[in-house]
Amino acid sequence: MSEDKPKRPRRPATELVHGGTLRSQFGEMSEAMFLTQGFAYDTAEAAEARFKGENPGFIYSRFSNPTVFMFEERIRLLEGAAAARSTASGMAAVTAALMCMLRAGDHVVAAKALFSSCLYVVEDLLPRFGVQSTLVDGTDLNQWRDAVQPNTRAFFLESPTNPTLEVIDIAAVAEIAHEAGALLIVDNVFATPIWQQPIKLGADVVVYSGTKHIDGQGRVLGGIILSADEAYVNDHLHNFLRQTGPTLSAFNAWVLLKGLETLDLRVRRQTETAARVADMMAAHPKVAKLIYPGRADHPQADIVKKQMGAGSTLIAFEVDGGKEAAYRVAGALEIVKISNNLGDAKSLITHPSTTTHQRLSEEARLGFGITQGLLRLSIGLEDPDDLIEDLQLALDQA
Repeated sequence: MSEDKPKRPRRPATELVHGGTLRSQFGEMSEAMFLTQGFAYDTAEAAEARFKGENPGFIYSRFSNPTVFMFEERIRLLEGAAAARSTASGMAAVTAALMCMLRAGDHVVAAKALFSSCLYVVEDLLPRFGVQSTLVDGTDLNQWRDAVQPNTRAFFLESPTNPTLEVIDIAAVAEIAHEAGALLIVDNVFATPIWQQPIKLGADVVVYSGTKHIDGQGRVLGGIILSADEAYVNDHLHNFLRQTGPTLSAFNAWVLLKGLETLDLRVRRQTETAARVADMMAAHPKVAKLIYPGRADHPQADIVKKQMGAGSTLIAFEVDGGKEAAYRVAGALEIVKISNNLGDAKSLITHPSTTTHQRLSEEARLGFGITQGLLRLSIGLEDPDDLIEDLQLALDQA
């Protein structure tokens, strides 16, 4: 197989279409889908050399696959990472990114405003293997500093956060982590690589759920882990994935490759629409609180301006009247569908308190700002005016 070699540097939108492409002897234009478990060798000696790493190539699709490799390489080029490995889902990426490098006796500092499943990994799963954690207010740099212990090996955060869209100063947290000799792992799903590049801000590892904006059409699951340090991937991550097997399928990798081709266009359009929708909702009398990273009234607007190219495709808002009012709004929507996914071409809304964060106690949810009246809105590709009309009518019934 041959690889397209660029003659000069390419800008992100071009890499999203051409980056990392491998072509077989047939010269196909669309990336080939290699639905195979294994690969054949000309001789037993060739197989031995391949397994020893003396002869580059593919061994088994649990380890690596040409279609999967193209997906990994395309995002690596976009992100400016040294190496990347994919996984079967976004949560597999989060779990592997942490567990591949941690040992019993280690310590993790994490922002407390995390997706519920991420909190499970940090608070419930890691301690079973002797890894302790401390949760902090991610926006308070002093709490990061104070939480450091001699055995702290990793910092973990998401920014913007799910679902309250809190924004954390990645560069500042990275500096604290590195002073402590720890790695910073950032979940960048809500910002997407279009609006935020954590590695350029000092993060060591970046994770994505490809299920969200990267696919962008609600079709498949997938995840990706990218690192600024090849040693992290070669010494820790690669063997962990190889032996434990959270493998991305070739079919899903192919779908995600197709999604990458339009990622820039979709995210820009969705963000433009989200900004218009946010402005309308901020002025609506039934909206008690509106959180959108692209607005000047966002609590961390200065950090947004410093580290993000634009606001998110997500909006969080609270309606007066608690759960009943939130349910009335969601139920009155015609175009926007009720679903816990996000980053889709279709606009989606969810009630975090009873869905994505329902396993948490009411006290914990309130500590994160997740009230019974809070709704999370993911903006799709519909006509902006249709979405605004749909949401206005639904809010009028709150």
